[in-house]
Amino acid sequence: MKSRSMRNVVMAIVVAALAASVLVAQQAPASGDTGIRNKKPVLGAACKVCPWGALADILRVAMAPAGYDVKICYNCSMADAPRIVGDRRVPPPLSSYRGFVPLEMMPPPPDGPVDFGITSVPNVVSAYHGVRGYASDGPRPQLRLIANIQSPSYTIVAVKADLGITDLSQLRAKRWPVRILTGGDADAILSYYGLSSKDIESAGGHVGPGNNPAERKDYDVIIAGGSLGNAPEYNIWYEASQRYDLRYLQLPDDLLAKLARDGDMKEGTIPLGLLRGVDRPIRTVVRTGTAIYGRADMPEDFVYIVAKAMDEHQDLLQWSHLNFSYNWRTVWKAEDLPLHPGAARYYRDVRYMK
Repeated sequence: MKSRSMRNVVMAIVVAALAASVLVAQQAPASGDTGIRNKKPVLGAACKVCPWGALADILRVAMAPAGYDVKICYNCSMADAPRIVGDRRVPPPLSSYRGFVPLEMMPPPPDGPVDFGITSVPNVVSAYHGVRGYASDGPRPQLRLIANIQSPSYTIVAVKADLGITDLSQLRAKRWPVRILTGGDADAILSYYGLSSKDIESAGGHVGPGNNPAERKDYDVIIAGGSLGNAPEYNIWYEASQRYDLRYLQLPDDLLAKLARDGDMKEGTIPLGLLRGVDRPIRTVVRTGTAIYGRADMPEDFVYIVAKAMDEHQDLLQWSHLNFSYNWRTVWKAEDLPLHPGAARYYRDVRYMK
């Protein structure tokens, strides 16, 4: 009996050791050449024309004078971005990329675990708390903010002008076979009008993602986020506003209040002239914030250098194809995501925070 118990104990130890070795193998760089210690940190981001990838390229240039050769993973993106950073994963293979940028525009990922990253503020805050799309993961309390770079986005709703639609309620009343391109808060907006993708499909219509070029061949309505910059997330608006005459719709006040409350956004205004056909200011909901972030275990001196580099090279932001800006009053906060001590030390040294 005792020998069987001893064998069980030994077996448990062996299994635990094997599991630990697998975890180390997944996290350790194959070449040993990357990493903060070697001044070749791996930065998780998105494609080069995507907001996270564009800011990653800026940060890479900004950190070069400090002697750092930042290695960028351009496919450490989408919802997995904070998972990859938070868990110190190695980049996924390029073959797993499911974005809409041609693979020839995607450099191969670095050979080493990801040290820090760039993603949207809502992404990293949700991952930190383990809510919304990360509810099944549980919290990642190790995530830390380094810098919050301003990057405004507006919720925009528009229809082709020749359809005569003046309010989305007409879609339900007339059950038109309408084709809708969506993104962002589209589901919540459709739900307000008693609509769903299933309802629209059953009426002979179609609902597809606005950032998919294949979906843009035939559509009537667009409900998606918009900003300045020809990124995959936003360029539907540049294309559609130039090809068609659009009517931009004003959403009801109670819907805007609900979207702001439920989506961690705030009410704002689409400025006159943002796009062709925007002939008046339009009240909507807005969000801003692209986070440079990492983990609590990052060396303070390294994080200090990252925060300093981004601050001292703010001029690089103006030359991006996206509308980035640096605000010293907000760069050090992103909702309740903790600020890394190394970043806090820098922002105190330059008196951005007390």
